[in-house]
Amino acid sequence: MRITEAPLKTAAQAEMLTNRLKKRYRHLRKWARRIRTDAFRLYDRDIPEIPLILDLYGDAVAGAIYKRPYEKEIAEEDHWLRSMAEAISRALDIPLNRLFLKERGRQRGKAQYEKITGCHEFQDVHEGGLHFRVNLSDYLDTGLFLDHRKTRSLVRAVAPGKRVLNLFCYTASFSVYAASGGAKSVDSLDMSNTYLDWAKTNFTLNNLEARQIIPRDLTGNEAALPRWRLIRADALRFLEGAIPAGLTWDIIILDPPAFSNSKKMTATLDLKRDHGNLIDQCLKLLSPGGKLLFSANAKNFTLNRLDFPETEIKDLQEKIRDEDFLGKRLPAVYSFALKKA
Repeated sequence: MRITEAPLKTAAQAEMLTNRLKKRYRHLRKWARRIRTDAFRLYDRDIPEIPLILDLYGDAVAGAIYKRPYEKEIAEEDHWLRSMAEAISRALDIPLNRLFLKERGRQRGKAQYEKITGCHEFQDVHEGGLHFRVNLSDYLDTGLFLDHRKTRSLVRAVAPGKRVLNLFCYTASFSVYAASGGAKSVDSLDMSNTYLDWAKTNFTLNNLEARQIIPRDLTGNEAALPRWRLIRADALRFLEGAIPAGLTWDIIILDPPAFSNSKKMTATLDLKRDHGNLIDQCLKLLSPGGKLLFSANAKNFTLNRLDFPETEIKDLQEKIRDEDFLGKRLPAVYSFALKKA
């Protein structure tokens, strides 16, 4: 059944959105300046009938529209979205051509990482004294997960002098934080050349030189290796090989996708099903006193602590909650440390 939405109702919603965004921006801008970031969440479906997510990146807004729960004529929906876009532009004094909205439905597998357009609208943003390149136009996600801002800061705080492994590194923002915090070495692993190139750019933006190596280089003379290393590999196969090779790290970051069936992988990854095995393998690679930081961005995810009886586990979810995510759903984040014998 198609429902007609009166123009007056659309105009009223546009006015509500304008007022909400002005209020949110006034509230967040001083906080954002204080923590040295120009990238933060402004709006997350705050008004139920306006199902948008809007993130500010410097002088641009990137976000998504979720499908509304009833079907309307295409022309009517286009008018509604155009009205909302004009409201955003008006509230934030941002030109319409600096507003990037994508449709976000229920994503599964690699769909959320697949290219939507080829516009290549990039923006360099600042966070915690560091610089990161985001892609505003081409993917559902921009390359910098704002809800992990405090998680990245936690990594930097514990990184000095440590050997760090970042699995499923994506654009390597965790790795850049670790390197800038004084890590002894950082290994960033992903199976996508696109993301590893992006990761290298993020290192370069922060005057850090990252170089690509192959997994077997890690078994050689570490002194001959670069400090910041990019590794193209299937994480599942890499873990299987790293354990018998006797490799260890002081900090391991495990932030996998909720689901992946990429042809480049040896097996399908389902985080709810496979997280126990992934965690177990990472724990075997920890040096004495080492820590594993595990994140799960899967809806209704549950960690059974009884599966890891020899491990001290801390729930960090509320510790990573920042001002722009108050009252919003966050990824599950845990730290693991082996109990002392």
